[in-house]
Amino acid sequence: MTYSIIARDPKTNEIGIAVASRFFACGAAVPYVGRRVAVATQAFVNPLWGTEGRRMLENGEPAEALIAEFAERDAGRDIRQCHMLDADGNFAAHTGIDCVDWAGHRTGTHHSVAGNMLTGPEVVEATFDTYAARSDLPMAERLLAAMRAGEEAGGDKRGRQAAGLVIHRGQDHAYLDLRVDDHGDPLGELDRLLEVAGERYLHVADAMPSLDNFSGTTDRAPIDAAILRAEEVRKAAGKPSRSLATDTVAKKE
Repeated sequence: MTYSIIARDPKTNEIGIAVASRFFACGAAVPYVGRRVAVATQAFVNPLWGTEGRRMLENGEPAEALIAEFAERDAGRDIRQCHMLDADGNFAAHTGIDCVDWAGHRTGTHHSVAGNMLTGPEVVEATFDTYAARSDLPMAERLLAAMRAGEEAGGDKRGRQAAGLVIHRGQDHAYLDLRVDDHGDPLGELDRLLEVAGERYLHVADAMPSLDNFSGTTDRAPIDAAILRAEEVRKAAGKPSRSLATDTVAKKE
């Protein structure tokens, strides 16, 4: 079982994919995101739908035409599932007729959801509707809220194992790329990782170089100040760090 969501925020131009599955390391196998496009290839995964799809979409290929082309070329089309976002902001999806039931998809103006081996269509509907309703949340939290709603609506027939979350901000490299490969509550673990990312990592990611600024931020001071402010806010709210990292303390003789 796998279900995933692709979304584009028209206000920020962020593009993200979240995925969950009772399949090891689905966060490595399913999502392919670029500067302006995204592909989620699942069910009986064909990674070429992801790699070729991302390249061709970035070159301007319409999602609807590309889905049709891939389905025509691929002898395994009936066991594949894929949805994608093209450079013009359009979505398209394919669910093969032999994908394990229940399987289906739903596409909208700013996001799409697809899943297979689900308890029923309510999983896709809950994921889709929750993302649409939670425009108050930042992209990462919004995607995870949608995925959690899908899980609470029934989720998969086999259980839980892995999940992934990828967000790009107009660059070839990811702004955020989190994976949980083998866990009893993978979405819950993604929630924890996202909180830990907010302690330090995301402040560094905000300062990373981009296509418009090859050097990025080269002064550590504003980064360190942002990290300190975030720590003060967290402590004032009485929230301990959820990081599992250890600290090495030098011992004096």
